[in-house]
Amino acid sequence: MTLNNWFEKGMKPKDYIDSMQVHKENLQMVYEGFNIPEGDRSLWNSVAERGLRVIVLTEDWCGDAMVNVPILMKIAEAADIEMSLLSRDQNLELMDQYLTNGTSRAIPIFIFINAAGEEEAVWGPRAPKVQEFVDQVRADMPDKEAPDFKEKQQKMIQTLTNKYTADRSVWETVYESIKEKIK
Repeated sequence: MTLNNWFEKGMKPKDYIDSMQVHKENLQMVYEGFNIPEGDRSLWNSVAERGLRVIVLTEDWCGDAMVNVPILMKIAEAADIEMSLLSRDQNLELMDQYLTNGTSRAIPIFIFINAAGEEEAVWGPRAPKVQEFVDQVRADMPDKEAPDFKEKQQKMIQTLTNKYTADRSVWETVYESIKEKIK
């Protein structure tokens, strides 16, 4: 399938949000709390002239998608970028073309395409500075075979979720990273 075909297969943002079972409230909180900086309006107007569209590989249980997708939604509104969201797990043929480090089905992945359906840019699954934070948190995790691994993993996920939903500097970092990729 071509990227145009994948784009046509996806959901619109509203349909995706309506279908969410996990992280819906957190995603909406980030969306409602984040605003495009006024000084960037002219940049997004010029991006709009390029007629970009974006395919989003995501899952509603993903904490990174919870913070990155609503920021992309705001960018898409400002730059008139049409979004199409696909479930990673139901679209592995596409996902496997965009593996992180060549091996990981990490999400979200944002595939920006032009009107002809040609890839213009790819972003994801995290902003580099956010990845550094995640790596620091993960460094404290015990081995997967350790008896307290599951407990520590849940604590780590809660720490990341709290940071992603409450720390606006994370939102700004994600925004700047996506902006740099497509400006």
